[in-house]
Amino acid sequence: MPPAEAEHPRVVTAALLAGLVAGYGIAIPVGAVGTYLVALTARTSLRTGLAAALGVATADGVYALVAVLGGAAIAGVVTPVAGPLRLVSAAILIVLAAHGARRAVRSHREATPPAVTPLGPGRAYVSLLGITLVNPATVVYFTALVVGSRAGTAVPALEQGVFVLAAFAASASWQAALAGGGALLGRVLTGPRGRLVTALASSAVITALAVRLVLS
Repeated sequence: MPPAEAEHPRVVTAALLAGLVAGYGIAIPVGAVGTYLVALTARTSLRTGLAAALGVATADGVYALVAVLGGAAIAGVVTPVAGPLRLVSAAILIVLAAHGARRAVRSHREATPPAVTPLGPGRAYVSLLGITLVNPATVVYFTALVVGSRAGTAVPALEQGVFVLAAFAASASWQAALAGGGALLGRVLTGPRGRLVTALASSAVITALAVRLVLS
């Protein structure tokens, strides 16, 4: 077997492992988005939670793709507007926290379930996709980790594709695990008081993390 052909599987495997590590690295730290994902699934359904999880993973995959295609120059573009994007992200999270708390209190006070249509899988996907996309940390993370460390090195298209797909798969698997935990929580805490307490606790945590995002 020629040396180039012998190295080809190794290169693909290395890209696969690098993508998995990068995907889990950005997904595993549970912040405001992860907290909201768990709370959303607990208040709705596993189907909605999985759709929301896919939205988060899609954003991670998009930023991984942007990083490998755009190169180290992306960091220079994002850095000047990182502050405003961080404020936008925090504002969206605070609005979500306030909306969730208001809806939980109103639902708890009513004798019958509210007539409003619950958040469906499609809206959950779009909402979590948008929230994750306005977080500048994701694109800076992928750029610094993958592209910045290989500046000046030509990366084959196959290796780029394997990395992006692996990063997406890693993020999707972790977010799906969070959604599964939210579904279990929803089955355990089925009473009105339990739903109220978890919703308010989630809103408080999301608000605190949003404030921390602004102050960091």
